[in-house]
Amino acid sequence: MLYKRHMSPTQRSLKLLREQGYSVWIVEHWNHFARIRQDLFGCIDLLAIGHGETLAVQTTSRSNVAARQKKIVENDYYPEMVRSGWKVQVHGWGKLKDGWTVKVIELN
Repeated sequence: MLYKRHMSPTQRSLKLLREQGYSVWIVEHWNHFARIRQDLFGCIDLLAIGHGETLAVQTTSRSNVAARQKKIVENDYYPEMVRSGWKVQVHGWGKLKDGWTVKVIELN
């Protein structure tokens, strides 16, 4: 899939999931006091519901997919996400010759 140039990985995944029929919420936020972005449970940027499932998504650049996979799998909350029936994905965005594309990795 191809997307516009001036969008963050989170915005690209938000658009993609909405096009796929999910209701999506950005669950990362800026912590003004610590001056950092904080993800839900330390590893989730987007939470989506639809098609009878809950989908937790970490968005990143294509080059950082492996690091994000490791971050999620090693997270203390990950086993409970899986036990709770959540699908967990990493969306790795990269620009190819014909435009922006996403590599979706299913973790469970």
